[in-house]
Amino acid sequence: MSGSPLHPIPLLSMGSRDALAPLPPLPALQNPSSHARASQCGPLTWGLSCLLALQHFLVLASLLCAFHLLLLCSLPPGVLSYSPAQLLASSFFACGVSTVLQTWTGSRLPLVQAPSLEFLIPALVLTSQKLPMAIQTPENASLTMSLCRGPGCHGLELWNTSLQEVSGAVVVSGLLQGMLGLLGGPGHVFAHCGPLVLAPSLFVAGLSAHREVAQFCSAHWGLAFLLILFMVVCSQHLGSCQVPPGPWRSSSTSSAHIHTPAFRLFSVLIPVACVWIIAVPLGLSVVPLQLSAAAEAPWFWLPHPGEWDWPLLTPRALAAGISMALAASTSSLGCYALCGQLLHWPPPPPHACNRGLSLEGLGSVLAGLLGSPLGTASSFPNVGTVSLFQAGSPRVAHLVGLLCMGLGFSPRLVQLLTTIPLPVLGGMLGVTQAVVLSAGFSSFHMADIDSGRNVFIMGFSIFMALLLPRWLREAPVPLNTGWSPLDVLLCSLLAQPIFMAGLLGFLLENTISGTRLERGLGQGLPSSFTDQEVQKPQKSRERAVQEYGLPFPIQDLCSCIPRPLHCLCPMPEDPGDEGEGPSEPGETADLLPVSGEPCPASSREGPRSL
Repeated sequence: MSGSPLHPIPLLSMGSRDALAPLPPLPALQNPSSHARASQCGPLTWGLSCLLALQHFLVLASLLCAFHLLLLCSLPPGVLSYSPAQLLASSFFACGVSTVLQTWTGSRLPLVQAPSLEFLIPALVLTSQKLPMAIQTPENASLTMSLCRGPGCHGLELWNTSLQEVSGAVVVSGLLQGMLGLLGGPGHVFAHCGPLVLAPSLFVAGLSAHREVAQFCSAHWGLAFLLILFMVVCSQHLGSCQVPPGPWRSSSTSSAHIHTPAFRLFSVLIPVACVWIIAVPLGLSVVPLQLSAAAEAPWFWLPHPGEWDWPLLTPRALAAGISMALAASTSSLGCYALCGQLLHWPPPPPHACNRGLSLEGLGSVLAGLLGSPLGTASSFPNVGTVSLFQAGSPRVAHLVGLLCMGLGFSPRLVQLLTTIPLPVLGGMLGVTQAVVLSAGFSSFHMADIDSGRNVFIMGFSIFMALLLPRWLREAPVPLNTGWSPLDVLLCSLLAQPIFMAGLLGFLLENTISGTRLERGLGQGLPSSFTDQEVQKPQKSRERAVQEYGLPFPIQDLCSCIPRPLHCLCPMPEDPGDEGEGPSEPGETADLLPVSGEPCPASSREGPRSL
């Protein structure tokens, strides 16, 4: 790979979590020259860290603006007694705090925390089922239900407390997530999530926002297509183009021949800046009506609980909160696995998953108390951005969190972000979601793709996860069991495609018999791998301790915490596991007895990851 590398490695982690961790090439494509070239590169500098953090921040800002816009579109104008910019500022502040905690003491993965569809869908269900409905009878048509927005409708005062109830649901979801993490539930569940659980979840996660992406892109398809074209060209076609070292390179680098793949590293910043400049003269860089306010937002504002109204806790909010917690936990565990796979880190150990979900719950509680209608979870679009850059760094995630916290104190500055053109929002989300979708195929390739068992699990989980939300959306009359909280819970859960894909994949994977190699869980490596690759499983535990261990100031506290909370701390491994060899082909599924025949060997060379 010394001449024209297929997978260039511009930067490499040099044993520090603040160094850039690139996506290394596949083992079959590696050679000594590529490793020698990577080892010449120094750690990530502050200049490059800030530029990468700015790109992650743009993706986060697009998510926040898009989800707040979708939620406020379901409410009539004039409902908010405060500026929407203050609502956005509170969400930025909660996301910043959650991101800093997550990368410092949580899962320790470079994950940016942001709202997700797992919070938006129950919020929309909660508000729509609380709103006054009117029965309309079109000409020669059946009865249909629609929102009653006219002055003659009764009960419009319910609009005023709808956001309070949604904030209450966010608080409930955070408390439930934190409780699950403290009890060690995520770590136990994650241990049973193989490639056939992760693949449907990632595939559906990539497709889950296609309607919203199309809605934003439809504001101007020309600009949206131009942005997508620029991002594809920068990240893929020009990804291997090297430019001379600039001010972002480390001055300690000894070699004068090291270049930087600037187009790939800035494959979000360059396209967004170009298209945004083009959108200004076209009049598309304006604040949407739903995010505008009659009075100007203040320059400085201190986010604190009870600023407007305290969250409203009702049985309906409890039901929506349970749905948010279950769906957000499923989505976040998928993010953990995908981010570790992209960075070629070992799979997250149980204690990292437990801490990550606990701190995500803490972030959602903070968001709900601040009045935000959306909680915090690990962001799939930001993980897709890591894949576009082919690099990730905890320092970058720290900077994103600090930037979000700083913007949370200035609603006026946050209001400037609402001028991001809608086609730019749709284009950014479209490209990043497409990368997440492709990761689902990569995860499925780790299992035996010729097995009828695996094909059924993959197809059934994806199809049913996409069918149920469509059925609920197209139903002429909303689901009605006679008890409103149960209606909210069922509608929220059945409308969550990621949760449904993860749940169905988990149940089928762990109840249908299959060998470990067939399920993609075998530890044996094909003969085409080198001896150096065979030694990697023995080093994975050391790497996991290094990447997922607690920071030094907190490690000493593990001996002081109560025994029930030991699931949050890394514990010494069982000595019997250290010498564990490759798994036998005949080993069976975790929850079933022996299945018998081992699966035939696949023709592929070995498991691949992004």
